Order: sequence, then C-alpha cells, then structure tokens
Amino acid sequence: MLKFTEEHEWLQIEGGVATVGITNYAVDQLGDLVFVELPEVGATFSKNGNAATVESVKAASDVYCPLDGEITEVNPAIVADPSLVNSDPQGAGWFFKLKLANVADADGLLDEAAYKELTA
Repeated sequence: MLKFTEEHEWLQIEGGVATVGITNYAVDQLGDLVFVELPEVGATFSKNGNAATVESVKAASDVYCPLDGEITEVNPAIVADPSLVNSDPQGAGWFFKLKLANVADADGLLDEAAYKELTA
C-alpha cells in the first residue's frame, strides 16, 4: 500500500512495516542534496516527529515521521551518497523502515491521486 503525507513523505506499507522516504516533489523543491542525517535504529517517534534531516544546496529541511512507530532499519547508502535521494527518491533513496504502532492509522494519509492533486 502506497501512501503520502502533506509534508511530502511517501510510505510503502507491507506487513505492518512502512518504508519511508521523500517524494519526487520534495526533491524538486529542495534541489541537490548534500547531507542526510537518519534516526537511530530502535528509536520511537510519534506522528509528525522530526525523524531525519536533509540539507541541499538551497536549504535544510526536516523529514517527519508519518505515523507512530519504531525505526527498524535505516538506509546508510543515502548518508554516504545523498545524491541517491535525488536520482531515485521513491526507490534506492528511501530513508528508514518504520514498524507501525497501528497500521490502521495509514488510512488517514493521502493516496497517490490525492497527493498528485495536492502538488498540482
């Protein structure tokens, strides 16, 4: 199940775990990323908590936790090479995996059609 937030994060949810990253739209707004800071594995966040930070040639920005949960994995490849986020934000440029406290909470997020309308 693919969901989106109004803060431009995407979530691919499978079996109660969400892979989270930032959308193509967010990448276009930020420009070329030069730095990514990820959360610690085992950290817990509430919805909209500041989970990660990105810096681009234009600005620094927070990446918010889209739902309540615990970080189970992070993507070290984007720390080593932030340009992966620019080249493949909804693939190899994922940020972290989040074990959701309540999968049903995802029903309150945007589907792809609603997100496209938001960014149109």
